[in-house]
Amino acid sequence: MNRRQALALLLAAAAAAPLHAADFPSRAVTLIIPFPPGGPTDVLGRKFAEALRPVLGQQVVVENRGGAGGNIGAEALLRAAPDGYTVMLGTPGPLAINVSLYRKIGYDPLKSFAPVAMVGQVPNILVVNPEVPARTVQELINHGRANPGKLSYASSGNGASSHLAGVLFNNLAGTDFAHIPYKGTGPALTDLLGGQIAMTFTDVLTALPHIKSGKLRALGVTSKQRSSALPELPTVAEQGLAGFDVSAFFGMVAPAGTPREAVDRLNKALVDVLATPELKAWLLAQGFEAARETSVEQMAAFLAAEVPRWRSIVHKSGAQAD
Repeated sequence: MNRRQALALLLAAAAAAPLHAADFPSRAVTLIIPFPPGGPTDVLGRKFAEALRPVLGQQVVVENRGGAGGNIGAEALLRAAPDGYTVMLGTPGPLAINVSLYRKIGYDPLKSFAPVAMVGQVPNILVVNPEVPARTVQELINHGRANPGKLSYASSGNGASSHLAGVLFNNLAGTDFAHIPYKGTGPALTDLLGGQIAMTFTDVLTALPHIKSGKLRALGVTSKQRSSALPELPTVAEQGLAGFDVSAFFGMVAPAGTPREAVDRLNKALVDVLATPELKAWLLAQGFEAARETSVEQMAAFLAAEVPRWRSIVHKSGAQAD
């Protein structure tokens, strides 16, 4: 499937017969969070649910359906009625990576869901233990090449964006940093702070307190743009690895076949709350970058490009999950 075909599928998923009721929504909307409570997706989802209630005029009920890297929540959305009353706040896992990572998966991100709107992203940061003698990406590359096989990077698990970021880094930089998977960000961070691991790629929300305290050294932002939380820190791409772009994006999707009127209503509500000064200030304080392109069509085009991009990275990594 090429990008044009994928885009057509996503747009078709967002289009359906007109709504019977002109007053959508007339009852509560369920927002599926495909991860357990307490993580960044859950925190963000609950904040948006709170902000959407007065705009939609209905309750937005958060439902955590964690497990299998987001697949359980995505499959729950797949089973929901395509009426606009059940949506999901998706991330790269269920919306772009898992279709290539898992041997068996019960949905297709380009066919099973109707894009509603991109919400934004939380940039990842390349951080090292201060014992590593590198203050820039190029110095890290030089140090790695001078010490082949001696440096390792932690991830929150095989196939996680923190794992695949290292795969992409090795491919572009010609390094051979070894991958050490952990069962979550917390354990990985513990060993990084303790010096058992040299580096990791983690979200800015997790890294920022340790960067400010001097317990970790930030070398580069992994997204296309610099982070508003660390505006002085160059991106990895700026430092010589052109095309390096790994960040945790967030976007809302509905089941395929959801009436376009419902999709458009939800899209407008999200765009409206993203523009409010209160939410803008909160997002900025969290290091969250609000989406600049928020139309249904723009989200469809984004996902149509992300799925094959991540497929290539997953295949290069050799990672596979059951």
